[in-house]
Amino acid sequence: MEDKRNIQIIEWEHLDKKKFYVFGVCMTMMIRVSVYPFTLIRTRLQVQKGKSLYNGTFDAFVKILRTEGATGLYRGFLVNTFTLISGQCYVTTYELTRKYVSRYNNNNTVKSVVAGGSASLVAQSITVPIDVVSQHLMMQRKGETMGRFKVQTSEGKRFPVFGQTRDIISQIFKADGLKGFYRGYVASLLTYIPNSAAWWPFYHFYAALLISVSVTWHSLLSPEQLSSLTPTDCPHLLLQAVSGPLAAATASTLTNPMDVIRARVQVEGKNSIILTFKQLIAEEGPWGLMKGLSARIISATPSTIVIVVGYETLKKLSLRPELVDSRHW
Repeated sequence: MEDKRNIQIIEWEHLDKKKFYVFGVCMTMMIRVSVYPFTLIRTRLQVQKGKSLYNGTFDAFVKILRTEGATGLYRGFLVNTFTLISGQCYVTTYELTRKYVSRYNNNNTVKSVVAGGSASLVAQSITVPIDVVSQHLMMQRKGETMGRFKVQTSEGKRFPVFGQTRDIISQIFKADGLKGFYRGYVASLLTYIPNSAAWWPFYHFYAALLISVSVTWHSLLSPEQLSSLTPTDCPHLLLQAVSGPLAAATASTLTNPMDVIRARVQVEGKNSIILTFKQLIAEEGPWGLMKGLSARIISATPSTIVIVVGYETLKKLSLRPELVDSRHW
C-alpha cells in the first residue's frame, strides 16, 4: 500500500517527451505573460539610485501605468520570449542531471542541488544575451532612459515590431562588441545557480514537511472531526502549490543581493562585481542589497504556483500510459 507521507517524484524516464515539450512551451508562455510586469518593475527598482523615481513596487506599478500605459509594463517582452528556449533547456538539463546523479547518489537533496545548479549554468549561457537586450528595453521610459542606451526615434513616428530591439542591439554592439551581450554573465551565474540550487531542495523540503503535517493532522482527529474539517486525502498537488512559493521566497531572499548587483552590472555597463558592490554599499547602505525584493517575491509567488502546479501537472500529463495509475496526486 502506498505511503501517503511521500510525494512520488516523476523522473525523466517516466515521461512521454513529445507531450512534455509541447505542454511545456505553452505553460511557460502563459507564466511569462502573467508575471512580466513585475519582472520589469523589479529591474527598474534595482537600477534606480535610491528612491529617485519609485518608492516601491506598488508606486512603480501605478506610475508606469499612468505615464506609459499598459504597454509600458511589457517593454522588452517580445525579445524576452526567446528565453523560452533556455526554459526548455533548463528543465531538460535538470531532469537528465537528476537521472545521471541517481546512479551515484539517490539522496533527493543531493540530486536537486546538483541538477538545479547545472540547469541554471546551461540556461544562463543562453539567457544572458537575451536578458541584456530586454533589460535595456525595460529601462526605456517615455522620452528618456534609465540605462546607458536610448532608443532613437523620429518625432511622431513609431518603431516597427522589433525595431527598438534592433536599435538596442546595434548600440550594444557598437559600444562593447560581442562581449557586451555577455556583460554580467558571471554575476548572473552567481545569482541564478545558487537560486536554483537552493529552490529545489527547499521545495522538496517544504513539500515533505506539509505532507507530514497533513498526515499527522489526519491521524490525530476522529473520522467525524476530520470529515467536517478536511478531505480524507489532501491532494499532493495542493501541498506542492504551497511549497513552491515558500521555496521561492526563501531562495529569492538569499540571492537578492547578487541579483541587484547583476542588474546594475548589465544595465549600467559596469565591469567589476566587487566595485559595483562597494559603490552600492557606499551610496545606499546594506539595505540597497534588498532593493526589488518585494517585487521579486510578488512576481515569484504567483509564477511559482503556476510553475509548480503546471510543471507537476505537465509531468503527470506526460507520463507514459502504463504508469498513470501508479501515482497518487
